[in-house]
Amino acid sequence: MPLLKGMTMTRPTLTLNPGTDRRIRLGYPWVFSNEIRALAENKTLEPGTLCQLQTEKGELLGMGTYNRHALIAFRLLDTNPEAVIDVDWFEAKLARAMETREVVYPGGYYRWIHSEADGIPGLIADLYGDAVSLQINTAGIEALRAPLLEAMDRLVELKTIILRGDTPQRVHEGLSDTVETLRGDGEAITLEENGLRFVTTLTSGQKTGWFYDQRDARALLAGLIERFESPTVFDGYCYAGGFSVAMAAMGARVTGVDRSAPALELAEQSAGLNDVSIEWIKADVFNVLERAGINKETYDLVNLDPPAFAKAKKTLGQGLRGYRKMTRMGAEITAPGGFLVIHSCSHHVTLDALIEQVARGLTDAKRTGQILFKLSAAADHPAMPQLPESQYLKGLVMRLN
Repeated sequence: MPLLKGMTMTRPTLTLNPGTDRRIRLGYPWVFSNEIRALAENKTLEPGTLCQLQTEKGELLGMGTYNRHALIAFRLLDTNPEAVIDVDWFEAKLARAMETREVVYPGGYYRWIHSEADGIPGLIADLYGDAVSLQINTAGIEALRAPLLEAMDRLVELKTIILRGDTPQRVHEGLSDTVETLRGDGEAITLEENGLRFVTTLTSGQKTGWFYDQRDARALLAGLIERFESPTVFDGYCYAGGFSVAMAAMGARVTGVDRSAPALELAEQSAGLNDVSIEWIKADVFNVLERAGINKETYDLVNLDPPAFAKAKKTLGQGLRGYRKMTRMGAEITAPGGFLVIHSCSHHVTLDALIEQVARGLTDAKRTGQILFKLSAAADHPAMPQLPESQYLKGLVMRLN
């Protein structure tokens, strides 16, 4: 039954174990399953149920969603334990997030919602003008899908809505892992970034269609390469051509390498939209780097932006060795005075750990250099100070001697 004005709804209440309230008082938005008192009534709650959270002494701390099957069992939505999580609540969150994006990247092409950092844990939303690509990664937001979509429609006249449900997080939450076209057609979407136009697809490929998080890095590298006369660029893991097209538009002769044929097809379409010519190579990047090193090829800028080498803690050692090897191979084909750019999108790899492996890779290649810029995600991917896990993207721009 819908609530009438003035009515309140009694929500189930979860109780924290003694001594586990400190982090959430400091703004940490998660409560793990072993921090919640095990009570028989908790087992009856459906995944995604809205619940109040209280200390062992009965002090209410907020409202959020609960999934007893997940490691992160409770995700805080509001510090007001009486908050009504409805269309108006979502609209306020969405409007505030949009206002922030429009200040830094006006035009309607950006990461609209970045999960906990925008106060909607479990939701990723990328906006492409009148299209939106969503990841609903928790049972809680899945249960609130209807008011969420209604709130989005209040703010934007959306012609296309794609749900990218093919994420491991949904599986961990007990949800289906399918891609749904809720409205329109997400096969060929045109977006604008830094004065250029690109083509992507929202129904297949990587994540939500486009890596908006590298927007500022693309602009930076394009500016650096503009200073060279007849510059040459090696762009490894180029995916749909974001870096490649940005630097080619500045006059660079670019070689873009990726093992995905569909991604390279999108990249070629984007090159055409911007009237630039790029050499695309469908191959494993390490193989191409090795061949380039053997042939003594050199480039003024070598950009290496791989998928996460360490997707879990258990693969961290292997991943770190991958960054070291990649740095060595990239350094071997970077011209003297040229730029080597190494990226990592794994939150398991800290910036200090990345720097250490890059240093070892440079030593292996018998090269020295300077770190000129430390990269992070663009401003439409804000980090939550209380949640270090939200600071996942990092990179180093180095000039080699």
